[in-house]
Amino acid sequence: MKHRNLRQNLTSTNMILIYVIIVFCLIVGIKESAFRSPATAITVARAGIFTMCFALCEMIVILSGGIDVSFPAIGCAAMYIPMYIVNRVTHVDNAFYAFALAILIGLTFGLFNAFLVSILKIPPLIATLATSSIVSGGMVTLLGTREFTILPSSLQAIYNTNLITYTAPGSGFTYLLNVLILVPVVACVVVHWMLRHTMLGRGLYAIGGDKNAARLAGFNVTRLQFFAYVFSGVFTAITAMIYNILMHSATTSALMGDEMIVIAACVIGGVRITGGYGSVPGTILGVLLITLVQNNLNMLGIPAAWQTFVVGLVILIGTILTSWQTKRAEEMMRRNREAA
Repeated sequence: MKHRNLRQNLTSTNMILIYVIIVFCLIVGIKESAFRSPATAITVARAGIFTMCFALCEMIVILSGGIDVSFPAIGCAAMYIPMYIVNRVTHVDNAFYAFALAILIGLTFGLFNAFLVSILKIPPLIATLATSSIVSGGMVTLLGTREFTILPSSLQAIYNTNLITYTAPGSGFTYLLNVLILVPVVACVVVHWMLRHTMLGRGLYAIGGDKNAARLAGFNVTRLQFFAYVFSGVFTAITAMIYNILMHSATTSALMGDEMIVIAACVIGGVRITGGYGSVPGTILGVLLITLVQNNLNMLGIPAAWQTFVVGLVILIGTILTSWQTKRAEEMMRRNREAA
């Protein structure tokens, strides 16, 4: 029994991802010594901030049995509209004010998505596609397509606050890790605790697995669905403002197209696309693998034209592995039931 459990743990989705990440890092590190520098860790951490935050949003929605492809549009609105208001309407230079505006926008569209899915019973993919089109189209029509590249001083102060500063000895180039890296770190800890140790987390897993069974078990399906989409909307808005601060750019389309990479990171990390199964550690590993591949293929000498192909291949292989692991787990459960 102990040997069987050990074998299951060593061949779990998370462990397979760890093996792949280690092998990839060894290959790149052997080929390019610069990869072994602390600068690589800082670069990967910076690059993964947005994907990790968006992946947490998507993971919560998928666990509940839904899917959200509207978060890029909601994110664009949550950074563009506050910048538009701050720069052209109120001229209030206050970080809390900017974030509050963003959160209000995220909350509004999160509630809208939840209403479509939970009350009107529209399929989540259709509902969130509609929301994405409404948000992006309406924003461009009403507010135009100007890009805001200059931050108010209160947001610039956040940009200037760094947690780690590293100067490469050879090049003298300075690598900075902003204090905002703490946002996904804290969020991962909180969401992991919530999913593992609260009735809210158990409810999200339950409705993702079987809504009728969850309802019979006493879970309020409507309330849990509202929580999932509102969480996604609000945390998407916070992430969008982080993007605005770190990239010095707020446009109506900056985040559009990110949904497939984010969903792929969740699925690679073991989140079952049909709902009811997945974890924060697995999602972290999925995000880490995709971020490593996206940011370090050039060190392997792979031409830029082929990098998108390679990333897609990694996503495909990772998804196949996850699907295989899921089928294997279901088969083992079936055998255990038969043996009992």
